[in-house]
Amino acid sequence: MHKKFLGLCATALACTGIAAQDGSLQKDSLGLQQLDEVIVSDSRFALKRENSGKTVIKIPSKELQRYQGRSVADVINMRSGIEIAGSRGHDGNVLGVFARGGRGRQTLVLIDGVRVTDPSSASQEYDLRMLSVTNIESIEIIKGAASTLYGTNAATAVINITTKKVSDKKVSLILQTSRGTNHAVDDQNYDLAHAFNSVQLSGTLNKLTYQVAFSNRYSDGLSANTTPNNEEDVFSKFNVDMNVGYRFSDAFSINLYGNNTKLKSDYDDSFNLVDAPNKYISDQRRVGLGSQFKYKKGSVNLNMAIAEYDSENISSFPFSFSGKNYSVDLFNKLNFNDNWYTVVGINAIKDEADFETTKEFKITDPYVNAVYVSPFGLNLNAGLRLNLHSEYGNNLVYSVNPSYVIKMDGGYLKFMGSYATSYITPSLTQLFGNFGANPDLQPEDNRTLEGGVEYNIASGLRLSGLYFNRKEENFVFFDGANFQYLNATSTIDVHGLEIELDWKPTDKMQLNANYTFTERKGDNAIRIPKHKINALLGYNFSEKTFASLFYAYTGQRFDTDFSVFSDVELDPYSLIDFYVSHDVVPGRLKVFFSLQNLFNEDYVEIIGFTTRGRNVRAGATLRL
Repeated sequence: MHKKFLGLCATALACTGIAAQDGSLQKDSLGLQQLDEVIVSDSRFALKRENSGKTVIKIPSKELQRYQGRSVADVINMRSGIEIAGSRGHDGNVLGVFARGGRGRQTLVLIDGVRVTDPSSASQEYDLRMLSVTNIESIEIIKGAASTLYGTNAATAVINITTKKVSDKKVSLILQTSRGTNHAVDDQNYDLAHAFNSVQLSGTLNKLTYQVAFSNRYSDGLSANTTPNNEEDVFSKFNVDMNVGYRFSDAFSINLYGNNTKLKSDYDDSFNLVDAPNKYISDQRRVGLGSQFKYKKGSVNLNMAIAEYDSENISSFPFSFSGKNYSVDLFNKLNFNDNWYTVVGINAIKDEADFETTKEFKITDPYVNAVYVSPFGLNLNAGLRLNLHSEYGNNLVYSVNPSYVIKMDGGYLKFMGSYATSYITPSLTQLFGNFGANPDLQPEDNRTLEGGVEYNIASGLRLSGLYFNRKEENFVFFDGANFQYLNATSTIDVHGLEIELDWKPTDKMQLNANYTFTERKGDNAIRIPKHKINALLGYNFSEKTFASLFYAYTGQRFDTDFSVFSDVELDPYSLIDFYVSHDVVPGRLKVFFSLQNLFNEDYVEIIGFTTRGRNVRAGATLRL
């Protein structure tokens, strides 16, 4: 094996052995799944998990710290019910987000409570490549229909991202850096071809808070496609975030923020699968405001943002596109007592995109949601939303989400059910674009039925299982024969099972595992694995040293081979990753080492596109 690789492994194992001599519990522990864990996204109230009728996935700050150098897509792809195709290859790959057997446009991304989406893209998806893990405080993922609370596109999942909290100190500085390899299975040269750096400065000065963050990600060494003798395709991304807040009183606060992300990626000809000097360049600019006024039994909240997107493809068929969106969400949260929680609000959206002329649509959605937490174990979360769209008229969606909790010694047993409808508005490209536009398109309708159970005990075990069934109608597709976007007349049926396990058998060991079964009928269902397993085993060797093994199994699925214009079944594959971290100076300096694809597994994720082989990465975090 390559000498550089052996040297890095020896160094990591030596650090682990030295640190393991300290027998106390490590601070970087995965942590016990506490019974009083609080989740927000499924109700907009901070309620205990046991009072939620959903199996919301929460990825807290402590866990995100262990993913230094990874992309947001990598982190989300470890969770049940979600497959992000393209995340295991070249950093510049266009990502396909498939949640519960759905398509990317059926997943809504929120940043600090505000919808983010590129209105100039074909399906108005948000590009997850734009995000940086280092500026994220937590991620909550609601699976299933959530349009009553969050509106259009929230049909299969909502990825709710909360950005970093400001330090309570007057001045706080966090520096992160990592270096690693970036190569395919058959090119194990161990050259350092991946780099990540970030700087975050924040603090609190009396009633004023401030934060400035910068990060950059760079990689080469890997080609986008599998053409023999292919060249290296470079990827680079720069994120700048700014945040200023002021608390006028204990009741009233306001927060202003801004983001600029610039992405540049080389890519190859994906149709003919040949090398090409193509480039994709994208520039995102976003500014926003968040404000809250608290009163005795609730609060009035305002979230608003303006975002601009400019992108360019430099290729044999060059083109550029730009878009802009405005979003305002005003809502009142009122909890009458410890049993009743209500949200009443109005959400207004305006999307613009430049084609031959500037086109736009407007959405105005009044909505109401209520949560009842009974003293005898019954919980009920229900809501209504009326979608008023400038192009196709009105659409009403609703949700009913009951659950029942049986208290047990040191824990609970919870039964959950849900029935919800949702909608996906056609994109501006589909309505007014230059290729196949159809202004008569209707919104896609989606209904989701769920039922499940969750068992949670204080000794460190949480086990949940949930069955889901979805129906999609008016699915928007591109009809090549008529060269036009149309609503499908057939219905798409999806059903599946999600099982999740969090178990802490000892004070030093934690096991997190999930299994997903998904079956989609009604179309070719490409890139959606029927079976998927993720498992992470973590161990605290000492108070300072933590190590983990991560296993991922992706089962049989289909992809389209455009060389023969037919769908091809892809073989299952398994990947194993290793990670170790050590607090050199606890609370100040932490170092880590990781191995991805430990056994250099050769596999196909997307036909014709490169996947990463065994790669190593090392880095450090310094807090001042």
